[in-house]
Amino acid sequence: MNVYYEQDADLKHLQGKNIAVLGYGSQGHAHALNLMESGLNVCVGLRPDSSSCKKAREAGLEVNTVADAVKWADIVMVLLPDQYQKTIYDNEIAPNLAEGNTLAFGHGFNIHYNQIVPPETVNVIMIAPKSPGHLVRRTYTEGNGVPCLIAVHQDYTGTAKEQALAWAKGIGGTKAGVIETNFKDETETDLFGEQAVLCGGSAELIKAGFETLVEAGYPEELAYFECLHELKLIVDLYYEGGLSRMNYSVSDTAEYGGMTRGPRVVTSAAKAEMKKILQEVQDGSFAQEFIDECNAGYPNLKKLRTSNTEHPIEKVGEKLRGMMSWLIKK
Repeated sequence: MNVYYEQDADLKHLQGKNIAVLGYGSQGHAHALNLMESGLNVCVGLRPDSSSCKKAREAGLEVNTVADAVKWADIVMVLLPDQYQKTIYDNEIAPNLAEGNTLAFGHGFNIHYNQIVPPETVNVIMIAPKSPGHLVRRTYTEGNGVPCLIAVHQDYTGTAKEQALAWAKGIGGTKAGVIETNFKDETETDLFGEQAVLCGGSAELIKAGFETLVEAGYPEELAYFECLHELKLIVDLYYEGGLSRMNYSVSDTAEYGGMTRGPRVVTSAAKAEMKKILQEVQDGSFAQEFIDECNAGYPNLKKLRTSNTEHPIEKVGEKLRGMMSWLIKK
């Protein structure tokens, strides 16, 4: 596995080029601002009625429509929601691409699952920071960065990799380390991690633990603290030094109890289900299911969102977080 740092990347591969960042959400604002402050020529492409137009202009960025931004640009970074990228690509990006342009992505979904099939006459690259956009922005302003992944899908000009590394440097990634991968591996590991562990698995584990305690007669407040609130303390230890750091930092009682009881909760049956989830990611059936859900107007997602927000852990959590003055109020 190749890992790159500051000395391995050169901004000259982006200097003198017109760079369009499509989207100004979590990742879009971070990429656009960091690149601008790295001395590069950047504009943002948005819908004319987008509420982000004002924010981007106030931050000192030029704002154009998506079509005009693509016409102007040599390098186009697509940082739009996965489910909207194909339609916008077909209608506003593809007609305005020129030979030798570079088409960049922050996630491989649409390329890997052939929702977007670029012409052979452009570079296709990916630069994917491994953190939310607000952290990409904050660490850059502090003089640091977050680790990034880069990948090259098409190298029409022979400089695609150099451009990807330069982009990673421009947003601060080479200060933390840039790992070279491919669109397939980034997409499939990202989706699996979200579904089985980070967003799906962890949320269901929290709810099941909360429900078990409440159904046994314990106060909801205690169940919330034990199964959700304190999870952050454990995750921070994982983040700082892996599983061993967590076990070193907790009590012997917690370490022994966790090591002997954890496998009784996450059993071989759970791992077998994870393998099924991975297969659905690999064979494209999840991607098609998600696309069909989007095209139908999100009927299942809306039901799931309602069910989630109405769960008792959300009600008691809202009350308890109101008592925590250190939390940022937004």
